[in-house]
Amino acid sequence: MKYLLIILGSFSLALGIIGIFLPLLPTTPFLLLSAALYVRSSEKLYLWLINQKYLGTYIRNFREHKAIPLRAKIISVSLTWITLIYCAATISELWFVKISFLLLATGISWHILSYKTLK
Repeated sequence: MKYLLIILGSFSLALGIIGIFLPLLPTTPFLLLSAALYVRSSEKLYLWLINQKYLGTYIRNFREHKAIPLRAKIISVSLTWITLIYCAATISELWFVKISFLLLATGISWHILSYKTLK
């Protein structure tokens, strides 16, 4: 079971890192999941993750303050809208697909903006 949790934690960590660059993949939830899986399977990996200069900051800020930095909010919401407007304009001619992309952007933005802003 320990090895399965380490594998799942590493997979979640990879998704979290990819999420830094892809607006549709959320970074913080995957990093929090990685931390939770590592704490149950490997103290060494958990401490490594928590003490990372950038990734550890995401986890510590969210766990301690339940907040997202303003810069991260602006980047996340902006990239989400840019990506999904581009998708709505180019991927399909069907109106309901275009509306779906815009609804998805609205939902993601609402979720991100619903958290407190870390000062």
